[in-house]
Amino acid sequence: MSATTAYRQIFDVDLEPVAGARFQPTGFPDLGPAIFDRPVRRNGTIEWVPALLLESAQSMANRLEAVGWNAPAHRPADALSGLPYVRVVAVDDGRYLTSSRTEAHRLASAFVKDSTLDGKGMREVIRERLGLRDDTPLAPRDVARAVFTLDPLCLVHGVFFADKLWPGQPRIARAVTSFIEAVEVRAANSGGVKRDEVRHQVGESGGATEGYGFVPYHRTEYTAARIQASFALDLAQLRSYGLGEAATEMLATLARWEIRALLDGGLRLRTACDLAVAQPEVADRDGAALPSLADLEVDLLRLIGACKNLVGDGQALEVVWSGGAKKRGKSEIEDASDES
Repeated sequence: MSATTAYRQIFDVDLEPVAGARFQPTGFPDLGPAIFDRPVRRNGTIEWVPALLLESAQSMANRLEAVGWNAPAHRPADALSGLPYVRVVAVDDGRYLTSSRTEAHRLASAFVKDSTLDGKGMREVIRERLGLRDDTPLAPRDVARAVFTLDPLCLVHGVFFADKLWPGQPRIARAVTSFIEAVEVRAANSGGVKRDEVRHQVGESGGATEGYGFVPYHRTEYTAARIQASFALDLAQLRSYGLGEAATEMLATLARWEIRALLDGGLRLRTACDLAVAQPEVADRDGAALPSLADLEVDLLRLIGACKNLVGDGQALEVVWSGGAKKRGKSEIEDASDES
């Protein structure tokens, strides 16, 4: 499917536990499992069935981004090596610290904006490159083009320049959204006991709080009639950047590559939640098949080459960080692309 012929491309992918029927849900502070009632149309009427948010949009965004990063080597995956990004290194010895590909706020990360490029603060560098001026309306296409030259993945996963030194505080919404839901769920309760063969009795000190003694516990997992991952790619948004056909199609292909890489790599979301694709072929709602990872990588290489006017040599922009607030990693609770 061409990015010039549709507004959305949506993939609904059936999943199943790798072993058995139970799975461990995601949990949220002060909430626990995200259980809700889902409307299902049957025989012309709507029935409400118990459902469960198995993986949130924030967490899935993190997982999609992670397939494009070679964590042990601190660099992008080979398929994305021709695309620019911002690499943050330490001021003392130049060691790698983080990057716009791994930080929760991407280009707007504290580690990026508190760094320097050739002695110039990155807040000012970003302001200049995005063409931001006081008392001047934003030029969204100019902002998108500038973001593309710094890190094109920010146009896929979103970025919010929330800093008062950046006039207008540009915001780019997430162009690919994904989540996993389980439908017609039932609780599967079990339990166990933590054994202590040394201390058979606990007294006033050294009890269960400290990890001594026999400690029984309960566990609630779930089963479901259906588990489905949904991926929605907003092709209209990608076109709205005004980057030209090659760059627009490159961004769409990049998003499809992430989806295919995530599905092919398995979905071991948690210790007791290991899922696999249950259907023989992954296709969108119009029946267009999601290409293989190898085919998508060939397309990416060709399209990146066609975008040389924007990506240049595809090398990282290395900036220097000399201190600041304690680093906060990405999590499904904090994700800069969780825009309104």
